[in-house]
Amino acid sequence: MPSPGESRFPATLGAFDARRIPVLQADVLVIGAGIAGATAALHAADAGASVLCVSKGEFDEANTAWAQGGMAAALRSDDSPERHARDTLVVGAGLAAPEVVREVVSRGPHMVAWLQGLGARFDRAADGAFALGREGGHSTNRVVHANGDSTGREIQRALSQALRNHERILCKVGPFVRDLLVGDGRCVGAVVLDGDRELAIHARAVILATGGAGQVYRETTNPSGACGDGHALAFRAGARLTDLEFVQFHPTVLYIAGASRFLISEVVRGAGAVLRDREGSRFMTAIHPDAELAPRDIVSRAILDRMVATNDTHVYLDLSGVQGDPHELFPSISRICRAFDIDIARDPIPVRPGAHYMVGGAVVDGDGRTSVPGLWACGEVAATGLHGANRLASNSLLEGAVFGASAGTAAAAEPRLGVLPRHDDLAESSDQAPLLQLDDVLYSLKSLMWRQVGLSRARDGLTQAVERIGLWNRYVRRSHPGTRRACELQNMLTTSALVATAALTRQESRGTHFRSDFPTRDDSNWCRRVVLARADDGVILAQPGDLRNPSDPRGDGS
Repeated sequence: MPSPGESRFPATLGAFDARRIPVLQADVLVIGAGIAGATAALHAADAGASVLCVSKGEFDEANTAWAQGGMAAALRSDDSPERHARDTLVVGAGLAAPEVVREVVSRGPHMVAWLQGLGARFDRAADGAFALGREGGHSTNRVVHANGDSTGREIQRALSQALRNHERILCKVGPFVRDLLVGDGRCVGAVVLDGDRELAIHARAVILATGGAGQVYRETTNPSGACGDGHALAFRAGARLTDLEFVQFHPTVLYIAGASRFLISEVVRGAGAVLRDREGSRFMTAIHPDAELAPRDIVSRAILDRMVATNDTHVYLDLSGVQGDPHELFPSISRICRAFDIDIARDPIPVRPGAHYMVGGAVVDGDGRTSVPGLWACGEVAATGLHGANRLASNSLLEGAVFGASAGTAAAAEPRLGVLPRHDDLAESSDQAPLLQLDDVLYSLKSLMWRQVGLSRARDGLTQAVERIGLWNRYVRRSHPGTRRACELQNMLTTSALVATAALTRQESRGTHFRSDFPTRDDSNWCRRVVLARADDGVILAQPGDLRNPSDPRGDGS
């Protein structure tokens, strides 16, 4: 059993002396360039701020570019923001904040129009109206899409072009943000690893828009860069986090042994595809009234149960009932499947669940402010109160756009305060621990998270996960100080520890969080959010709190 000290997570990942490394200046530093980060950068720049937008990978590697289904918005005459809000609140399982839900969905049509103004081209029906799809949890068709199943790529294309063309925005692709700079309790910038050199970036406002953390799991739809960097950065900076036990697993991920996982969008089921087991039996009709279009947590667990019952590694998605030519309707999915000799019009697609979306993150108010002055968060790294215990399909792009716009505008108005702090006394000697094989630790972490902090959880497995992650974190930190690979792995370890700790704390099943030892929803004791924070000694503090009001990120009523 590790000692408590082995579970500590320090305030920084290494030492630096701000007097000895180059310093860049910007009014607003945006970390991430997906829909949330790009929208924040563009709105901050339009408000008159100078913006530095950094992304550790190319813009088309952001989670946004991988989104297939689309962006939810009430655009038809038979739909309304009120109906969209009702669907969102039902899926949120009692933890979504009604005032946040109403505000976000009411801004949906505006954000679609704003993206069109940037040049995003969405699919249209023969009459010129938006061609709207339907996904799980929605009571009607309201999902705007582009090129069938390539919505995210089209949105990212338009946003990336706008970023590069804006005279007030400087984009830097490649730098890895190692730590946020916090001085006198205020975030005043960041330290980045840019190739073989370090840079300090001083800004009056910092916006985290780093996306999710699917890569901490063995099975995931997320790109390789989704390592929970922003969640770990916010935690080390002292921000309060919540809802991290709620990890959404997408039910249908292409499963070919040895191949990279690929998302099979929910719009395929919305168009009539059904799930079958190895015997050809359709099983979702007996699970939920909405069958394949039930909320994702229900479909994912049903698939897992059927895999266990049939002793199989996957189930099958049958597109034979889809109206129209599947190759034309879903060109990206068709192309990927053809590479594995699967004709989606004829052959069932082997699928299984994969980690897809981090519901939780840094607690923010309506403008994206975290509990740390000077630090904002938007998109998947933030906990806005929109999703509650489960995310309604295609609400993520909507949330990223709405809160990105609010955060960018608010951050641009932030006064210049704070000084660049020094951190020249936090390095740990590399000879204090044996050199670890980082790839082995990474593989072990992903397998551990999948087995014990995945679709089904229990106290013993979660306790063991917290202990093992703390041990790995200690030795990675001491044996590989300062390298980018080690820093990224430490972010994954930190975020994994946060998820496991939150899951251990919530002793019920709700939304995407299922405890086999507490298999029912308990509204009497757990209709509240689990709040996480870093203690002065680096230990993760978790406590159930009545944090139902996301507009109070500090939790003090201020």
